[in-house]
Amino acid sequence: MRNESLSISTPVPILTTGKQKIAVASAGIGILLLLVTWAAGKAVAPVPVFLSALGLTTAGVVIFIREEYLKHPEGIKNNGVWFRSLTARGIWGWLVGVVFTGFYVCLYWFPGYLTGLIQLFDPLSRMLRGTAADQWFVYGSLYTAAMLLMGVKFIYKYRHNPYQRLRTFSVMFFQLGFAFLIPGLLMRLQQPEIYFTYFWPLSYYQGTPMAHQGYAGSGLGTFFFFFGLAMFFIGTPILTYFFGKRWYCSWVCGCGGLAETAGDPFRHLSDKSLKAWKIERWMIHSVLVFVVLMTVLLWVNVATGRGVLQDYSQFFYKTYAFLIGSAFSGVVGVGFYPLLGSRVWCRFGCPMAAWLGIWQKTKSKFRITVNGGQCISCGNCSTYCEMGIDVRAYAQKGQDVVRASCVGCGICAAVCPRGVLRLEGGE
Repeated sequence: MRNESLSISTPVPILTTGKQKIAVASAGIGILLLLVTWAAGKAVAPVPVFLSALGLTTAGVVIFIREEYLKHPEGIKNNGVWFRSLTARGIWGWLVGVVFTGFYVCLYWFPGYLTGLIQLFDPLSRMLRGTAADQWFVYGSLYTAAMLLMGVKFIYKYRHNPYQRLRTFSVMFFQLGFAFLIPGLLMRLQQPEIYFTYFWPLSYYQGTPMAHQGYAGSGLGTFFFFFGLAMFFIGTPILTYFFGKRWYCSWVCGCGGLAETAGDPFRHLSDKSLKAWKIERWMIHSVLVFVVLMTVLLWVNVATGRGVLQDYSQFFYKTYAFLIGSAFSGVVGVGFYPLLGSRVWCRFGCPMAAWLGIWQKTKSKFRITVNGGQCISCGNCSTYCEMGIDVRAYAQKGQDVVRASCVGCGICAAVCPRGVLRLEGGE
């Protein structure tokens, strides 16, 4: 029998079983192996160390998750998110944010500091791609592993909700298959490394003359070049008309997939203020205009034999690549999860989200319908909206939610205790 205390302190850590302690130790050792290899700058016995790190981390995370959720009845539990250091911008939140940010800074601008990790992942790269690892393979591997493991957590947490389970399986499938395994296998087959789930303008390179020239010798590459443009001009309007932007942002996109899985504990940190909404609209559409103009200038420069802008179009491209493609989407977009919430990039900077949002706001059947008479103004919907939408304000007025930024994740409907909200695609 467990001893209880009348003291205001907690003699036994809450929500922690013996199995969970062992699981935390296992995952901690696995992560420690990665950190030591990173710090050492050299991988010693890369195959056994890699397998040990992967196995210990995976086993620890899965065991912890099962103990955390299967010991309790089904239902969403976000108990204490505003009181835990990690999820309430406390010391642990800032520490994790600094580590994530530091990793992205090294990834983009100082890859030499990742030499140890690159060597550690080299056997996996040679097995999958037939070539040596680089920092981007390390990143893709860690990214995929994080999404898969945290996706398992997400599925256990929302196991009573078929919509949440299905869309989580979807993003895990597209990340593992189309953003990790298939690109690697294509490289082994001497084909371009193509990521079928990322096309222009999210992948800003894909619509440029450089991409067209780079794919010239490959029929598959040429197909993907025009496929990406077709998805932007034709596929996106049609799919968004029927399904809203959720078809991409919550079911396919790797950026959204990581935000939904690894970023789930931080979704409540998004800014819900009117000021943030105004900034969001200006910023995200400015990025869309920037990438369109940059791409047009590159093509004009090629068509005129560099007779109009000469090197200025390349300057615009490099500026966009640095400010948006690296600093914003990576360093801020993921590194600041514990500080600004999980959808900072999707909300303020993603040009694909801006394009999808335009169609969703003006031409889509998708909306979140509201039964305002049942609303008790608890605020759960607004709190857990990762896109910073004040859903409660709509519910109180009995007004359907039709917002360009809504990614259709459905969490607002899932956490509503009264069934006020529904995701619908009718007229």
